[in-house]
Amino acid sequence: MSGLRLDGIRSRALGPLDLTVAAGELVFVSGPSGSGKSLLLRAVADLDPHEGEVWLGEEPRSRIAPSIWRRRVGLLPAEAFWWAESVGEHLPVIRSTHADRAASTHRRLLSAPLHPAILRLSKPFRRAPRRVSNHPALPDHSTITDWLGHLGFAPDVLGWSVTRLSTGERQRLALVRLLAQTPEALLLDEATANLDPSSGARVESVVEAYRKTRGAAVLWVSHDPGQRRRIGGRSLVIRNERLEPEA
Repeated sequence: MSGLRLDGIRSRALGPLDLTVAAGELVFVSGPSGSGKSLLLRAVADLDPHEGEVWLGEEPRSRIAPSIWRRRVGLLPAEAFWWAESVGEHLPVIRSTHADRAASTHRRLLSAPLHPAILRLSKPFRRAPRRVSNHPALPDHSTITDWLGHLGFAPDVLGWSVTRLSTGERQRLALVRLLAQTPEALLLDEATANLDPSSGARVESVVEAYRKTRGAAVLWVSHDPGQRRRIGGRSLVIRNERLEPEA
């Protein structure tokens, strides 16, 4: 995994900011309402216009396609958006399973004997070279169900309709959806704000396990001083558009 480095990040009402979050390090950010905490995360995720550069290890954001960057630097917003009907349709391991089944059917069709006339018309083709990515592989189904279990869900939640989910359930499942992309850095915007203490502790445990086992850099916006003391790590506060150590 790689660390995050912010060089001169400036967006509306914020900055310029410089910050380094090492691989495997957790940094909390707090501040009064409207101070720019969410703006900071959105700038790092390249979702809002901003000046400056963000680095993931030795790679600048400006040289990485936005879709790839947002997979490698994953943002968990305060309110997650859901676009498909079921929970499982939002997880890449489930989507890839469906794709594998479709590909298997396609291969069976291709293996069927063809009429000689079709064979005469067919032309040889060159297979496009496979693109190799250095991004970590997607988790398998057992890893997904393990995260679900730690967050208080049975595996059958993958078949649930999104419309039946409570706000807290959506928030916890959004974390699973984020981790399923195997991001190298996590941007968490009030990840436990709408949760009861038990559910909040579950989220903290899963995030900490991911950070330690994957070596992910974590930038976590939190309004809860008890949470910041409990988990530890560096704590910064936004004051007058700048980042300062929390007193």
